[in-house]
This record gives sequence, structure tokens and C-alpha cells, in this order.
Amino acid sequence: MQRNLIRIAIVAAAAFTHAAPAGADTDYSDIELNGVFTAFSNGQQAKTNDRDKDEESVTTTWTVESTCQNYLECTGRVVSDRGWEAKLTYLDNRWRAVHTIDGWMTCPDGSTAPGEQYFSFYRDFLNPTRLVGWDKTVGPSGACGVNQWLAIEMPFILTPKTDG
Repeated sequence: MQRNLIRIAIVAAAAFTHAAPAGADTDYSDIELNGVFTAFSNGQQAKTNDRDKDEESVTTTWTVESTCQNYLECTGRVVSDRGWEAKLTYLDNRWRAVHTIDGWMTCPDGSTAPGEQYFSFYRDFLNPTRLVGWDKTVGPSGACGVNQWLAIEMPFILTPKTDG
């Protein structure tokens, strides 16, 4: 019982510290992502189906727009220079973007299967100007006649582009 009361007090204190005074303008710029970013997926530290396996590193440019209604509810959009766009959501102190890559897997017979690419990232505590996380792409189980999905995961870094 006492532990539950302590937990309730901690949650209430956290909510209070994030609550804005009545009538005050709120500024969520410390959470919102807006601007042009360099997105880097590090293939040298990739894992394929949970086993170390080098993959090609990928560097792209993202244009990101987001808005927050409060510290828990943020949405937006990512547009990549690779020709895709995805909805951006913020939950549990993490941003997440998901999109489908058509023809991601090539099967031995020449057919292809799509992959779902998930980006999950958060503010780097050691360098708050960048965000870090994971880029994970998963193909469907059963693709290419194999009853196992193909999953490739790489460390991910998102850094704001600066002019110059």
C-alpha cells in the first residue's frame, strides 16, 4: 500500500512539473523535431536475425515537421530524400517512424517481398543535439518459402543539419 502511495506521489509530481500554469503559453520545442536532419544507419554494427553481420551503412537527409499538444502527445511527418515519407509519433520519450519498402527482399526465384522499416530514436543524453536509436527492417515470415522473417537492425543517429 505504501509503495503504491509513493508511486502515485511520484507520478503526480512528474505531471505537476510538466504542467503549464493556467493561461500560459506552452513551449514544447525541447521535444518537437522540426528542420532538416542527417539520418545515419550504421551497417558496420548491424545484426541480421540477432546475429552480427555487417550491412551497408546508409546516410540520408530527412525533413521533419512535428507538433506537440503536451509532453505526451506529439505527431508529425518525416520526408526522406530516398523518396518515402512516414508518420512520426512520440511515445514514452521516443520518436517512431514506420514505412514499407516495396521489393526489400529478393527471393531465389526472382520474386520480391516488402519490408517494414521502423525507426525508433530518442535524445542522446551524452550529446543532446542529436538523437540515437535503431533502424530495424523486417520482412514477412513465409516470404521466399521460408517460415522465418528476415530482420536487420542497425544503430541509428539523427543529427540536425547546419548551414555551411
